[in-house]
Amino acid sequence: MRLGIDLGGTKIEIIALAEDGRVLLRQRAPTPQGDYRATLASIKGLVDAAESQLGQRGTVGVGIPGAESLATGLIKNANSTCLIGQPLRHDLSALLQREVRLANDANCFALSEAVDGSGQGAQIVFGIILGTGVGGGIVIDRKVLVGANAIAGEWGHNPLPLPDADDLPLPDCYCGRQGCIESYLSGPALAADHRHHSGQMLAAAEIERRAEAGDAACEATLQRYEKRLGRALAGVINLIDPEVIVIGGGLSKMPRLYRNLPDCCGAHVFSDVFCTKFLPPQHGDSSGVRGAAWLWD
Repeated sequence: MRLGIDLGGTKIEIIALAEDGRVLLRQRAPTPQGDYRATLASIKGLVDAAESQLGQRGTVGVGIPGAESLATGLIKNANSTCLIGQPLRHDLSALLQREVRLANDANCFALSEAVDGSGQGAQIVFGIILGTGVGGGIVIDRKVLVGANAIAGEWGHNPLPLPDADDLPLPDCYCGRQGCIESYLSGPALAADHRHHSGQMLAAAEIERRAEAGDAACEATLQRYEKRLGRALAGVINLIDPEVIVIGGGLSKMPRLYRNLPDCCGAHVFSDVFCTKFLPPQHGDSSGVRGAAWLWD
């Protein structure tokens, strides 16, 4: 049995998978806000309850909103700031009395979709998250690519390629840089861009709805977004050439992305043909927690 934990900012979710990937159990608990020790205790409580209910012991994989430093073993780059600087894997291993595997939550998303989701059967899968932030994970032959600095797939903090007049001035990013892909392609960034050009403050879903109804300003906003997304993904494709890009996060629910991205992206890809597929996640919001379980594949 494989146990997966998705350690989110507001909730902690556990899933138990049978050897063939069947879901045996799913449970959630609220994330203790800003309290590292209470977070550890909550994870242990979920694991203990799951194993008691199912009557068997499982391997444990954990997806986190950050990464483990390969130099120190401490958590870095986490938007759940109470995790930063903590030896999370060491502490959980001691608490649960077994080896625990950790991975970035976007890596877990990509792994889930590569193993038995939309990218099943592909050698190289790039999984991206377009939501409150922009993240990504690379899976090659069903294995997560971590990288020398534990940042493989972090395309959201590369500069947006080929900025034009509509992309200027370069927006500030929370990471301290300017012009990061995340500062153009996250959900809040889409809303901010629409406000900048139209004066209207609308959420992404409403912008999409109005564009479908014929609102010219909303349509222009989504066209700017798609062109930026196409340029940003072309850079990734030119580097790793994935067969499948699976798009997750709130913005992945826009059907027009899958129609328009091949043209927006293909024009910037260094090839005579463009074969990369853009697909929605087969497992939806469950991909992250499933991928944490599949860390023990």
